[in-house]
Amino acid sequence: MVTVADLLEGRGAAWKLTLLAGEAAVANVISVPRIQKPGLALAGYLSQLHPERIQVIGATELRYLATLRPAAARRAVERVCAAPIACFIVANGASPPPYLITGAARHRVPLLATPLSSSELIRGVTAWLEGRLAPHTLLHGVLVEVHGLGVLLLGKSGIGKSEAALDLVSRGHRLVADDVVEVRVLGPDRIIACGAELIRHHMEIRGLGIINVQDLFGILATLREKEIHLVAEMIEWSQDDATERLGLEDETHTILDVVLPKVRIPIRPGRSVATIIEVAVRNQVLKGLGRYTAREFAARLDDEIARRRSLAVAVTEPRAARRRAGAKRS
Repeated sequence: MVTVADLLEGRGAAWKLTLLAGEAAVANVISVPRIQKPGLALAGYLSQLHPERIQVIGATELRYLATLRPAAARRAVERVCAAPIACFIVANGASPPPYLITGAARHRVPLLATPLSSSELIRGVTAWLEGRLAPHTLLHGVLVEVHGLGVLLLGKSGIGKSEAALDLVSRGHRLVADDVVEVRVLGPDRIIACGAELIRHHMEIRGLGIINVQDLFGILATLREKEIHLVAEMIEWSQDDATERLGLEDETHTILDVVLPKVRIPIRPGRSVATIIEVAVRNQVLKGLGRYTAREFAARLDDEIARRRSLAVAVTEPRAARRRAGAKRS
């Protein structure tokens, strides 16, 4: 849920938003990322209004109101203010007419103003709201950027996710989140993740405690958010483990209905988990280009087996024929 107060807090400074009226109603909910231009509603077509949306008033709306007689303009504004809208934002640095300020205050509708043009404001508000209103959840894991791909490390507590991430950071890769990963969907096949605000850029390393990765390795060692491209599940190694040896079968992991490729990494003393993750990422890049190494190897192996079988048949068939011919003569 997003409110007008969240909008002011999150983007008020960047967009130079000023609250002109309706301060008592900043808790109004904005439920959808699409905004509206209330031109038709001001002309009397109130069915055009949708509840809990931001109404952007630009030069066209202000010019239309200026053509009306003062009483008609006030009635038009009052009708719109009485609808269950989230708020008004007056764009282009324009000064709203006094009856708009009065009507917004009377009907407890926040009235904001910004120097941004209508088109700039609409693009910015839509993108910001899409991010805030997208489906989201929290995961226990570690997110790192490796060779440009976002890799989500999963596994039970204490298996070494943070240590593997620290090893990757020391190799020049970047940390996005440790322990708590906030994920949200931005499209049918895109999922973005970031760290919790309170612990962002921090890691817990057993034996060391809490460390600040940005302070230790520099600002280029961290990222605020990253799209997840690959899930790496760290599991305890076992002789009975059924992990696929050749990599012919592609595993997947689903987060908020988004299906992501997954690799399973058995953990064993002496194995360099960071190196394995780097190789997994390179292999994933190849798969994105249509190169499946394991399948190509298996195909070459099958071709070689078939070739040797055909050679064996070509050698054994003449011998069998000669044996049959000798048997008939005898």
